[in-house]
Amino acid sequence: MNKLETRVEARWNLDASRAITPEERARLKAALGSRIGPRGILRVTSQRHRSQSRNKVAALERLQALVALALAPVKQRHATAPTRKSEESRIAAKRRRSRIKRLRALRDAGAADQAE
Repeated sequence: MNKLETRVEARWNLDASRAITPEERARLKAALGSRIGPRGILRVTSQRHRSQSRNKVAALERLQALVALALAPVKQRHATAPTRKSEESRIAAKRRRSRIKRLRALRDAGAADQAE
């Protein structure tokens, strides 16, 4: 099977399109910058299927999905404080680690004294 024969490339000129606002255009360029060429053309290819018509549909669906994902509003993150249990377990882990290192230092110092 020759995949290059059935390969399809979907292109959308963002700079010339009147379907989107300038704010949306800026968001698309920020999100999909690596897929947009120097002339402002968004390119998506498909060579997954054996027929060119199915690749055409797949490329258009992928183009629509990319644009929809890039234009979806970004959910704001709300900062939360760590729970008391997580703080206590973090401190306990630090104490365990500190004890291990302290004992190792004492052991190594004792071994150095015996070597002399």
